[in-house]
Amino acid sequence: MSMFGAVDLSTLVPRDDAQAPGRAPGAPGTPAPEGAAGEGVPAPLVVDVDASTLRDVAQVSTQVPVVIVLHTPRSQVSEDLATQLGTLAREYAGRFELGRVDVDAAPEVAQALQATAVPTVVALLAGQPVPMFQGAIPDDQLRSLIDQLLDVAAQNGVNGRLAVTDGEAAEEPAEPEETEVERAAREALERGDYAAAEEVYDHAIAQNPADDELRLARDQVRMMRRMDGQDPAALIAAADADPADLDKALAAADVSLALGDLDAALGRALEAVRTHRDEERETARKRLLELFDVIGSGAPEVARARRQLASLLF
Repeated sequence: MSMFGAVDLSTLVPRDDAQAPGRAPGAPGTPAPEGAAGEGVPAPLVVDVDASTLRDVAQVSTQVPVVIVLHTPRSQVSEDLATQLGTLAREYAGRFELGRVDVDAAPEVAQALQATAVPTVVALLAGQPVPMFQGAIPDDQLRSLIDQLLDVAAQNGVNGRLAVTDGEAAEEPAEPEETEVERAAREALERGDYAAAEEVYDHAIAQNPADDELRLARDQVRMMRRMDGQDPAALIAAADADPADLDKALAAADVSLALGDLDAALGRALEAVRTHRDEERETARKRLLELFDVIGSGAPEVARARRQLASLLF
């Protein structure tokens, strides 16, 4: 777990006069305050981080590892990851604090953490950011990364535990009972069989053509299938090197959406509509409509793109 490229935020941590100059309490190599692991550090299990609370989170990180997820409501992938991490924070019962940064509401925090895409996950140990990963990852890999972080934290003396309240430890409200369609699609996705999952949704949509939730789920699976095993950076580079290639342009639009850059995703798809004709234009138009559905009709980026599409077509 490399610290290469991290920004030193340790200056945000108040220095105890009893500590050696330049070393914050709980900094790497300094044991956690006595009793921190037993009594629990008085801090929330999950906290929304902005410029006004970043100092508090940095202070917590001197005793308890902090996992920060940078997300945006405009990206369902990032929202799902934030939810996934929230579940793990409760399961780990105070062994780490989860900080959530809405990059739209707190762009200065995203800039301080050098986030170039969403979702991005960064850890804080004694005020020092430790880059972890970008994008969505399977649950088992996420758990493994959290375990590695806790090991690194313990080796550096950051081994406290949060004082988890009954409310924070309480189980999440029961999820609605899974439908047969959802079960079949989930099992296919767990096998990595995106084609089978898409087929499940296609069949369900044929029986319920007015169900927008089924269409959204199907479109999300389609995007996952198109990106499966692909190198995002390579797809972007290929599209930029050959802008006339429709497939490359649409693949780059998928990547941009997965990285949370809605303007780039919609812009690439709109440009594909503008620069192609006949069947290829229709292919680009349909892909753009899929992106609208995945992002959500209420997003201002979608509203702007719809107006631009109308002007291109009419």
